[in-house]
Amino acid sequence: MSDEIGDREKEVLRAVVQEYITTGGPVGSQQLSRKPGFDVSSATLRNVLADLEELGFLEKPHTSAGRVPTDQGYRFYVDTLVRLKEPAPRDRELIHAGLGQEKNVVDMLSEASRVLHSLTRHASVVITPRPGAAVFHRIEFVRLREDRVLAVLVGNGGQVQNKVITVDFPVTSDELLKASNFLSELLREVSLEEARERIRQEMDQEQALYNALTSKALKLGAAATDLDTPESERVRIEGTNSFLEQPEFADVERMRALFKMLDEKHKLLQLLDRVQRAREMQIFIGAESEFSAAGEVTVIASPYGSREQVLGTVGVIGPTRMNYQRVIPLVNFTAQVLSRVLGQD
Repeated sequence: MSDEIGDREKEVLRAVVQEYITTGGPVGSQQLSRKPGFDVSSATLRNVLADLEELGFLEKPHTSAGRVPTDQGYRFYVDTLVRLKEPAPRDRELIHAGLGQEKNVVDMLSEASRVLHSLTRHASVVITPRPGAAVFHRIEFVRLREDRVLAVLVGNGGQVQNKVITVDFPVTSDELLKASNFLSELLREVSLEEARERIRQEMDQEQALYNALTSKALKLGAAATDLDTPESERVRIEGTNSFLEQPEFADVERMRALFKMLDEKHKLLQLLDRVQRAREMQIFIGAESEFSAAGEVTVIASPYGSREQVLGTVGVIGPTRMNYQRVIPLVNFTAQVLSRVLGQD
């Protein structure tokens, strides 16, 4: 498609998108002719606008109005025309300061979401790591009462998972300590998913190979690593009320459809899992995804983690009329800082 559009058309399309992002109103030829850099007549600009409309990049919202970008126009702008820069020093400082203060992974991800919302004024979203994806570092057991034990699983990146397990066999505090040391050594540097599999393999061995303490340790480990967290709980959204500030969503029915869409977290999770599989930033504009098909919504998301293991996704959800030039670098930088702070990059 890019070979069908000349340099003048590209500059006009860039100007229309940026003007529409700024004003929220249809953009006409006279409006463009007053902008610096356009030393051509309004008639010439009208012809270029008509050509861009015929190509599907622009559309008229109603008769005799100026034009607004289509999803296809935004896509071409994002892929070809947008001029990206590093976030401003003040924005970088705010992201570093916010994420550097938090030690708990859950709190850190919540802070990342809060900072992104604050900087972009769009709803922000974070997909937390799957509990089983954390690389195992240590497991500790704390007796609560005779048949209840608290298992504390610590990941290499500082992730902490707590689980109360019920035991149907007698176990002393000394045995819990020895079980912790045995399992921590057995499972070190594997993911919790791999830990579960390793424990199952060990338990499948001839029982005579194990003494009573080892048998108890493996049973405790099997119960502790059996983490069953609903997928929807991995989705955290901040700042959905920001849509109320956008004129595109002043219509009650459109707003109702939007919030219904945001409530369907499984669809958002499916979309952002695509970002994790791609292992790079993804931008979904308008009807490009089932999630954003409710209309005039863009999702910009980037994975965080390492080359070896993607842990989750961070991004924003906003109107298609968003400042891509500013938002894209902010999302990307936040993901990079998250990766570094978690010790995964």
